[in-house]
Amino acid sequence: MSTDDRPFAGQTLSYGFIETPLGVALVAASERGVAAILIGSDRARLLRDLHAALEGATLRGDATAMTETLDAVATLLAYPEKGASFALDLRGSPLELAVWKALRMVPGGQTIGYGELARWLNIAATAQEVGAACAANRIAVAVPCHRVVKADGGISGYRWGVERKRRLINMEAVA
Repeated sequence: MSTDDRPFAGQTLSYGFIETPLGVALVAASERGVAAILIGSDRARLLRDLHAALEGATLRGDATAMTETLDAVATLLAYPEKGASFALDLRGSPLELAVWKALRMVPGGQTIGYGELARWLNIAATAQEVGAACAANRIAVAVPCHRVVKADGGISGYRWGVERKRRLINMEAVA
């Protein structure tokens, strides 16, 4: 595996858990910003997922040092339509970065199809490649993959569960 496949290899990131309206969130941050927001219900599983997502990184549990970041993420997860108020450490392939940037341009309360998002990009991509980039996203809600839906408007897969995706879309629509 090349270093390009492990963009955080050799780096130390801090992490902490918070309870949110969407479940437990595990937040990891580097010196550059938030590198992961994982959502679930099982802390042990989230920590295993974090180790896999940030392979090669040294992870240090330090919720006290991350209090401000954890509070900002908690606010985002309660009010996703407002967007992230903190720096992100986005690392991925050129296609993934283009998809994640485009997703951040979709206003809260709106959705977009995978194919339509592919047409927005400044590089050639298919709807399937957009879906793969969404699946690779480590930063729930701040990179709003939940706003991407099937061409017919239906809700499809979501890394953190279809019910969470539906809830996020509904929370934003009401706001």
